[in-house]
Amino acid sequence: MNWDTLAAFAAANAGMIAGGAAISIGGMMAWASHNRLAALDERCTTAFADIDVLLKHRHAVIPGLIESVKAFVKHERDLLAAVLEARTEAIKAMSPELKLKAERNVTQTVNALISACDRNPDFKASLHFKEFRDDLKDIENRVTASRRFYNLAVDEFNATLRQFPGNLVSKLGGLKRRPHFDLGHDSRARLDEAVAVAF
Repeated sequence: MNWDTLAAFAAANAGMIAGGAAISIGGMMAWASHNRLAALDERCTTAFADIDVLLKHRHAVIPGLIESVKAFVKHERDLLAAVLEARTEAIKAMSPELKLKAERNVTQTVNALISACDRNPDFKASLHFKEFRDDLKDIENRVTASRRFYNLAVDEFNATLRQFPGNLVSKLGGLKRRPHFDLGHDSRARLDEAVAVAF
């Protein structure tokens, strides 16, 4: 084949060559977008697993907290039961959306319990209660750090879903936006307050 024949073939089939090139480029863009979405989705899953480990640790601390306050807050039996029920629901929750809802409830009930304990003068000098409170504060700080990483991963994943060609690839792949993980604005407020000790 000489150059003249090749040039004539190219001229006669220019539309077909351009169409083939466009299809190839589009396919490569879709493939790259799919791989990026898969990597970001996995990063979100891993970040959520890190949060889940910390929340399980919080669930393990709650029964000790309940035992340490049970004798002092006999009049708050409903509150103790609510904390244990919220913990049980959070342990049972399977999907990230259900976990988020259940963990918000755990945070609210634990904060209510700590608030009730703070109103009781017997707790002001209780070192055992202070230990559990410090453990919960440490766990909440670690959850906050992990939650930030998770939410950044979710932001990147969701932004890629909205961009071209990710928006087309996500529709074909059935990928949906992921929710942010937030336990509430003041989830650590009760834990961060210093316990007053009277001498």
